[in-house]
Amino acid sequence: MSATDDDIEASSAPLIEHLAELRTRLIRSVIGFALMFVVCFYFADKIFDFLLIPYQWAVGENQELKLIFTAPQEFFFTQLKIGMFGGLFLAFPLIATQIYMFVAPGLYKNERNAFKPYLYATPVLFVAGASLVFFMVMPIAMRFFISFQQTGADGRAVIELLPKVSEYLSLTMTLILAFGICFQMPVILTLLGRVGIITSQGLKEKRKYAVVGVFVAAAVLTPPDPFSQLGLGIPLLLLYEASIWTVRLVEKKRDAAEAAREAEDED
Repeated sequence: MSATDDDIEASSAPLIEHLAELRTRLIRSVIGFALMFVVCFYFADKIFDFLLIPYQWAVGENQELKLIFTAPQEFFFTQLKIGMFGGLFLAFPLIATQIYMFVAPGLYKNERNAFKPYLYATPVLFVAGASLVFFMVMPIAMRFFISFQQTGADGRAVIELLPKVSEYLSLTMTLILAFGICFQMPVILTLLGRVGIITSQGLKEKRKYAVVGVFVAAAVLTPPDPFSQLGLGIPLLLLYEASIWTVRLVEKKRDAAEAAREAEDED
C-alpha cells in the first residue's frame, strides 16, 4: 500500500467516527423531540386552553369563549401543530446540548467557555420574548380586533368575532416565534462582535438606523395597533442598547488578552 493510500486510510477513520457520533446525536435529538411531541399532543386540548388565556383576558373573565373549526380535520391538525410546536420547544434544551456536545471536542477550552453563555442566554431570551407577547401583546391585540365587532342595532348587520382554532393558533405561534427570535438580538450581535464583524462604536453610529429598522420590524410582525408595535419596539431598542454594552465588554476582554500576549512576547 502506498503512502497516499495510508494517509487516506488514516483520515477516513476519524471521519467515520465523527459521522457515527453525529448519527448518535441526531437519534437522541429525534427521540427527545418525539417523546415531547407525544406528551404535548396528549395534552393538546389543555395546552390550547392555556393559549386562550390572552383571548379570555381580552373579552373579559366572565364571558364565554367561542371558537370554531370549518373542516372535519381542522382541529385534529391544530392539535398536531400544538404537539410539534410544544415538542420542539420542550426538546430544545436537549437538542442544543447535543449540538454543543458534538461541536465542543473541536473547540479549545477557552472557546468552549466563551460559547456556554450564549447557549444559556438563547432559551432565556426566547422565553422572555414569548412571555412578553403572551401576557402583554396578545391581550392588547385581541382587544383591538374585538373592537371591530358591531351589534345589530339601528338596522346594522351583526358582526361577531368567531375565531377559527387553526387561525388563532397560527397567530399565536407566529407572534411567539417572531418575538422569541427578535429577542436573540444580543446573542447574535455579541457573537458578531466576538468574531470582529461589528464593533460597539459601529453599533453606536448606526443607532438611528436601528431605531427605524426596529419599528419597521414591529409594524410588520405585530398587529396594526400602536400598543402592540410599541410592545415589541421598545424592548428591542433596549436590547439593542444592551448589545452595544455586551459587544463593548467583548472588545475589552479581547484587547486585554492581546495586551497580555504582547507583554509575554516582549519578555
